[in-house]
Amino acid sequence: MEISAGIQASLAGRYASALFDLASEAGSVTAVENDLDKLDAALRESGDLAALIGNPQVSRSQLANVMAGVAEHLGLSQLTKNFLGVLAENRRLAKLPGIIRAFSTIAAAQRGEVQAEVASAHALSDAQLAELEGKLRAREGRTVKLKSRVDPALLGGLVVTIGSKRIDSSIRTRLNTLAQAIKSA
Repeated sequence: MEISAGIQASLAGRYASALFDLASEAGSVTAVENDLDKLDAALRESGDLAALIGNPQVSRSQLANVMAGVAEHLGLSQLTKNFLGVLAENRRLAKLPGIIRAFSTIAAAQRGEVQAEVASAHALSDAQLAELEGKLRAREGRTVKLKSRVDPALLGGLVVTIGSKRIDSSIRTRLNTLAQAIKSA
């Protein structure tokens, strides 16, 4: 499989690529991807966990024990548990969010998908997400895997990111553009 040079060049990308290769050999790419989604959600929900994995004062063995407990609690596969242990041992747990993103990108590319993230001021309904996914699929010409998040600072509208492309129709951006136009006039 061809992996972009940008992913391979980054430390997180190299770890993600190695994990993807191991998961492919074991036939468990989907299971590992689901595990990483659970970990990503846990890191977003727990500021303490996110701070802990980047804390250089916590020993490798303590990090390994904490991550083993988190993995057990989340019901992660053995491959993912082992991978977290390697990250803890190598003091690379702080790179976990980047590794998760890179793994998702690699897995999506393998399936012929493109990943998109949509940010909105309020949670979108399933029907709205399905409609947006259909429009993005038509625009991109391939399957789109959509992740949504809520960003109240947008005030309204959407910000859609597909790879390196960004479609920003948020009210915040429109107001900022209007303010800049008024200042320039």
